[in-house]
Amino acid sequence: MIIIRILKKFFVCSFLLFLVVVGGVFLYLKLSPKVTINGANQIMIYDDQNIAFFKGSEAKEWVNLADISQYLIQATIYTEDKNYYHHFGFDFLRIGKAFIHNIKNGSMEQGASTITQQYAKNLFLNFDKTWKRKWEEAWYTLKMEMQYSKDEILEGYLNTINYGHGKYGIENASKFYFGKSASDLSLAEAAILTGIPKAPSNYSPLLHYNEAKKRQLLVLNMMEKNGVISSLDKEKAYQEELHFIGKDDNNYLSSIHYFQDAVMDELDSIETIPKNYGEVHGLKIYTSLHYEAQSILEDNIKNAFPNDSDLETASVVMDPNTGRVLALVGGRDYNQSSYNRAIFAQRQVGSTMKPFLYYAALENGFTASSAFLSEKTSFPLENGELYTPNNYHDTYGNKPISMGTAIAYSENVYAVKTHMFLGYDALIQIARRIGITEKLESIPSLPLGTNEISLIHMAASYSAFANLGYKVTPHFIIKVEDGEGNVLYQEKDDKELVLNPSLVFILNQLLTATYDPLYIDYNYPTAISLNAKLTHTYGLKSGTTSSDNWNIGFNSNIVCAVWVGNDQNRELTTHDYKYAQNIWYQTVEKIEKDVPADEGWYSKPKNVVALLVNPISGKIDPDPSKNTKLMYYLKGTEPRDADPTFDEIAMEEKE
Repeated sequence: MIIIRILKKFFVCSFLLFLVVVGGVFLYLKLSPKVTINGANQIMIYDDQNIAFFKGSEAKEWVNLADISQYLIQATIYTEDKNYYHHFGFDFLRIGKAFIHNIKNGSMEQGASTITQQYAKNLFLNFDKTWKRKWEEAWYTLKMEMQYSKDEILEGYLNTINYGHGKYGIENASKFYFGKSASDLSLAEAAILTGIPKAPSNYSPLLHYNEAKKRQLLVLNMMEKNGVISSLDKEKAYQEELHFIGKDDNNYLSSIHYFQDAVMDELDSIETIPKNYGEVHGLKIYTSLHYEAQSILEDNIKNAFPNDSDLETASVVMDPNTGRVLALVGGRDYNQSSYNRAIFAQRQVGSTMKPFLYYAALENGFTASSAFLSEKTSFPLENGELYTPNNYHDTYGNKPISMGTAIAYSENVYAVKTHMFLGYDALIQIARRIGITEKLESIPSLPLGTNEISLIHMAASYSAFANLGYKVTPHFIIKVEDGEGNVLYQEKDDKELVLNPSLVFILNQLLTATYDPLYIDYNYPTAISLNAKLTHTYGLKSGTTSSDNWNIGFNSNIVCAVWVGNDQNRELTTHDYKYAQNIWYQTVEKIEKDVPADEGWYSKPKNVVALLVNPISGKIDPDPSKNTKLMYYLKGTEPRDADPTFDEIAMEEKE
């Protein structure tokens, strides 16, 4: 009996202690400062003119619950959380059923998050699947339930959830999909919109109509099951023909969502920004987006491809002096694929790798006139095998050619000879110095671009040529403020001089050979068709593999990099290789249209001399009537007679 009395006292005391603790927690939640649910997640993103291009849950798009179609409200509740008005943030019965179902089926296919939990997660938390995040979600759920009414929470939820295509909030979604306010949605329209947030990329009726209709039917079935609509209502709604608008106002750029996603990725990487930024009443993010450049890039991409083409593309326009990304497109159509190929895709870069090699050569004593024999060549390797690179179309000069000619024709044999002469590490060291972080193999084919690198890293690396030697970090965010204007982050000027400016100047001059008619000889420069189209001077290099085509060009104002290929690595046809070049030149020329033609290129450094030489051989030609071109050299390294600084044949004869 004594033991029983002790146990009774223990349980009574424990229960009272539990009530005190729970009461204390609830009292603390009730009296603590309110979380802001209609200002939280109010992210404003601005372009370089401080004009907002993304407004998150901006107040003007916020609609009162009374101004939202009852069909949409009922569809949301009975699809997402039918006991919403009868629980305190957690549906324990639903949690139990989901747990049993998942145990029986050996999966995690059923969830049990309530509307309040989902809203808390969307507002204040990242999506890491950790216990810490789960506890934080529970805490914010309780806090919201204590501090706001059910209607207030539901209103906030409907105004902030993702309805796909970059549309957050029911008013934005209603106008985008149907061209009407959320108050005017029909049952059929409400049901199809309700189905989207579960998986916006999978249930968009613009992308996957059949899947969206299946999801719509599920929503209608839930409404019928709960007595909200009749079976006749359900059938009529399901059979109703829907007319989708699927667009914004005339100034809308669909590609801007790639830029927006890149901004949010960068925001997540900034350690000084509080993760629970919703508690500071939203964020103002000031970015480097140049809206006109983005518009130009999008238009050129839209007009570049036939409608039935399955090719994809990615492009970056960057300020080489700061690393600021001015424009970015991660694919042909964000609505079809939100995968950002400009940042996340790693592709073989082809001959766009060669300028890194030729800078290394200049740094190791080569000059613009240094010559190797252009002929079919097999290189013996340490394992006893032979490596035989081929020039494009198997075209060879069968004579010594200068570095300028090798760049003009994108000669593979010259590149491999240079690479092996310098040693494999020379190219890798330069690539690392200017910002390439991807894995690079010490192999003979490395200068031919057989390794895979991201487009944004290639653009940033070419910036070191465009700015005469400085490594810059590509970035999108200039400044971040909270809702009260307190600066949380400011971009850093982390430029670092990593290359010799005089040698970079010489390399940049050589990179104009790709469209220079003075290099027409046994072959044509790779971009000779652009000679009559370019009104400004650019350094330019293309890169070609069986499934990838690149064009990267620059002056002192901009770097523009374009990739065209296929997500499935399908081989490109001859016709496919024109698209990247067209996008590139049309973009840079239109961006630079108001810049005087003599601006944007580089002045000759004092320690560099110019000399008229034969551009093909690199030698001084005693006959001035023959083809000659000004080429540039560090003082003291210029050719002084008929022999260039380095000549493979001359070296062999001396031996």
